[in-house]
Amino acid sequence: MEYTIVDVRTPAEFSGGNVAGSINIPLNEVMDRSEEIMKLKTPVIFCCASGGRSGQATGYFQSKGLECENGGGWMEVNMRMQ
Repeated sequence: MEYTIVDVRTPAEFSGGNVAGSINIPLNEVMDRSEEIMKLKTPVIFCCASGGRSGQATGYFQSKGLECENGGGWMEVNMRMQ
């Protein structure tokens, strides 16, 4: 299956560990980069540390019509993708 994983944690958090192949777009940049995110291969799976920030991003993009889901914490996403 084709999809894109977007990690909405800070660059410092992302550099401390992430899902292989994921893209780091911090939550505070998500709205400014929405055009870029809308063009990503769907479904887009958002993740963060626990699921809170990725939930915010998911709600925002679902309201814009993007096929996406809240993957929750990046470690759970990492385990699911293996």
